[in-house]
Amino acid sequence: MLSNSVAAAMLATCYVLLVVLHLNPRLPLEPPHLLPLVRSVGLFYVVHLIVVFYMLLVARQLLARELFSPAWISVGVLAWLGALAAAVGSALMWANLSTFSLVLAPETVAAMTQGALALAVSSALFLLVGFGHWNSDETQRTLWAVCLVIVAFVSVATPLVFRGRAIEPTLEARPLEAVLETPPPERTARVEVLAIDGASLDFIARATAEGRLPNFGRILDSGAAMGLATLHPTSPEAVWSAVATGKLPQKNGVRSAAVYRTATGDDPIRLLPDFCYSAGLMRFGVLAEEPLTSGALRARPVWNILTLLGIRVGIVNWPLTYPAPIVRGYVVSDRYLRPSGSLGTVEDPAAVYPPELLAAMTPPGADLPAVLPAATATPVPVRHQLPGRSDRAYEKVAGWLEATQPAQVTITRYESIDPIGHYFLRYAEPQEFGNVPEEDRRRYGQILESHYGFIDEAIGRTMAALGPDDLLLVVSGYGMEPLGFGKRALEQVLGDPELSGTHEGAPDGFLLAYGAAVAKVRQLRRASIVDVVPTMLYFLGLPIGRDMDGYARTDIFQPAFTEDHPITFIPTYER
Repeated sequence: MLSNSVAAAMLATCYVLLVVLHLNPRLPLEPPHLLPLVRSVGLFYVVHLIVVFYMLLVARQLLARELFSPAWISVGVLAWLGALAAAVGSALMWANLSTFSLVLAPETVAAMTQGALALAVSSALFLLVGFGHWNSDETQRTLWAVCLVIVAFVSVATPLVFRGRAIEPTLEARPLEAVLETPPPERTARVEVLAIDGASLDFIARATAEGRLPNFGRILDSGAAMGLATLHPTSPEAVWSAVATGKLPQKNGVRSAAVYRTATGDDPIRLLPDFCYSAGLMRFGVLAEEPLTSGALRARPVWNILTLLGIRVGIVNWPLTYPAPIVRGYVVSDRYLRPSGSLGTVEDPAAVYPPELLAAMTPPGADLPAVLPAATATPVPVRHQLPGRSDRAYEKVAGWLEATQPAQVTITRYESIDPIGHYFLRYAEPQEFGNVPEEDRRRYGQILESHYGFIDEAIGRTMAALGPDDLLLVVSGYGMEPLGFGKRALEQVLGDPELSGTHEGAPDGFLLAYGAAVAKVRQLRRASIVDVVPTMLYFLGLPIGRDMDGYARTDIFQPAFTEDHPITFIPTYER
């Protein structure tokens, strides 16, 4: 039973590795490049799948009416287990194809579709071998053994053929100094963007209906609101890169939170499969995460576009802005604060542009208060205080820069709702979980909303500073939803039992707009995260790149505004 489990696990691991190779078409197929992947990722899945298959055989032994005594390598057992493995492999490839459809290039989608079909056919062939072996006599069983080997080989080789050799990247970063023949900007109105990680419009709507979060309520009552479809994986790096460029990952080059490498540091894995516990690869140290830098972007973000058009910009705490890009204005990257949580600043000039600002800026200080409910006596661990204090620090820096280095377009990102939502959503929405003690609800129920309240105050200050022609956009790149029962059970055993919120299912974010030019519409037709930049360009009277995946959402503006401001286009901002 154990030897057959090992053989089946090795075959099933090949199918998992096929999914990894399809999701990462840049990985070469030559043995020197594949061996590190097999030794690390392959070994991880082999060990786990041996346990799974052995448990299946034990269950078969316990439920069988007759004694189950397979050979060391049993054609019959491996045929049935191979059919199961190929069917699950096909389903895994289909599921990842559906999940990452917005991230994958068209040729990758075609190859994965063919690979999933090949595995489905292989599952049927394994079943055929199993039935044939079951009904054959001793003289024919050697033939069926040969058929089993052929089917197993073909089931792995065919998806590899469809996948093909490594695809070289075709998108290259464009030089910042490129000249664009575009008219000067028509409008001098300011745009203020507050970007929020993990905020939910449903949560905000419930709180405002009960009289809390008054500034969010003012936007809902006097501005425009719409849901924003996000993408998967919903990492801040991938989502905010799509927001900043108006382009999906296959164009902007950022498909996940990081690149992942084996212990030998060989070819990077840029996208890990879903639905197969790939998070365990990092949790158990099989793969190491390598953070992305601003060089990962293969399309111009909005701050580069505006710089080329002569508009001053101010960017604070945005992902993939390290090293800080050269702009007309200023950039404070998301690596300005030390990751240790001390709120100390880095002494790296690449974290800020222009670099001389690093010496001029006053460090935020370690005495910034945590974002917690007023007069709370709740003992909150330090690690849950740090996200709010970090947001306070970046907001303090943004306020100083706005006062001393005014810009026409400013973008400030708040990230604390995301990590706080992961741990305190169950106390804020106990009805979604059903097992929250009343005492815990009273102690922790207001912690998540206190972070929304902190951003609500920032919205209020921004609204008070708006001019008659200015625009405020509050953007959430993705939402937060309850962690499913199965995932919660898995975290209880293998992970973090305190987790309760997730954005793995790519819940919608939102766009809130406020200003004199904005129409008063409570809920507009659903948009996409890639619509944000085209909408900003349209408001500023600038042309939209035809190669952008997003659209200008003119329906958030007053009819009088849209009549006076027709949409204009440019072929691309990439050259």
